[in-house]
Amino acid sequence: MCPLQALKLEEFGVNGLDADNLCYLRDLADADRLVDVMKSCTGGNAIVIGGGYIGMECAASLVINKLNVAMVFPEAHCMARLFTPKISSYYEDFYKAKGVKFIKGTMLSSFDFNSDGKVTAVNLRDGNKLPADMVVVGIGIRPNTSLFEGQLTMDKGGIKVNGKMQSSNSSVYAVGDVAAFPVKIFGETRRLEHVDSARKSARHAVAAIMESDKTGEFNYLPFFYSRVFTLSWQFYGENVGDVVHFGDFSGNSFGAYWINKGHLVGSFLEGGTKEQYEAIAQATRLKPAIEESAELERQGLGFALTLSQKFPASQPLDSGGSGLLIEKPVYALHATAGVIMAASIAVFAYWYGRKRRRW
Repeated sequence: MCPLQALKLEEFGVNGLDADNLCYLRDLADADRLVDVMKSCTGGNAIVIGGGYIGMECAASLVINKLNVAMVFPEAHCMARLFTPKISSYYEDFYKAKGVKFIKGTMLSSFDFNSDGKVTAVNLRDGNKLPADMVVVGIGIRPNTSLFEGQLTMDKGGIKVNGKMQSSNSSVYAVGDVAAFPVKIFGETRRLEHVDSARKSARHAVAAIMESDKTGEFNYLPFFYSRVFTLSWQFYGENVGDVVHFGDFSGNSFGAYWINKGHLVGSFLEGGTKEQYEAIAQATRLKPAIEESAELERQGLGFALTLSQKFPASQPLDSGGSGLLIEKPVYALHATAGVIMAASIAVFAYWYGRKRRRW
């Protein structure tokens, strides 16, 4: 079963899915096709619909491969679900310097086609028309739960599972973006959309299937990252509450902390070292009380580094009742294929669970 379904333009009243130069990025076959179309359009105009993960990473790849790139999205700034306006401004300026054009606050209305059925222009709701040699659509996903609706308990738009990734049917396991699982650090069920969560939840599900008695509850710190151009950022936790920015936004290393109900709950860092990324991850796990935002801003990254040295990630922590066991984060290589691997493991988990039940 494919764990995700890309949102399609037809759902928004726009036709053109069958056009040869209209690309989605849902699986490995889509990725191969996108590369082929991109190679055939060198020097041409590429329009990216969407300003999230897919949009930002595809835009970087397209402009590196010598296409003229324009991004179109309705939000006020890129990566609106995660970035603050200040953080977004940095990345938009960087992309603009590479030649990417941003068209914000509007949406796709329709396409123009030639006699071969290829898209030749993108028409926007604000009345603008953009010439196009290829179009990449990255407007979001929806968990593909149709196979199990009415059979398994659903939550947060996905399949509800316990700390061992078991659904309401103990023989069925769900992992990755489709799984709504308990996130211990926040004390509630979440459904996360990122390759890191997909890989680690799949690994935990397999361990739970093979050695259930030896496998504890999945204890995951939400983690998102991206690497494009010379940029590299990582985010841990959740982006709720008040934001404290720090670092040099005119340079190449800066970050932010999110403070909610007096505690640090999220951390972001661009341009860090492995040690620095591990430090902000550890600081987020610890959820320290923050009394003065101004002092936190003054200390900046130093706050996380000092805290991580005082409470190493390999040691358990009594953090005033949170009872968290701190584990050193694992960093995986960034590859879309990882999501496909996680989906394959999920299929195996489902098959194995059914098989074991027969045994």
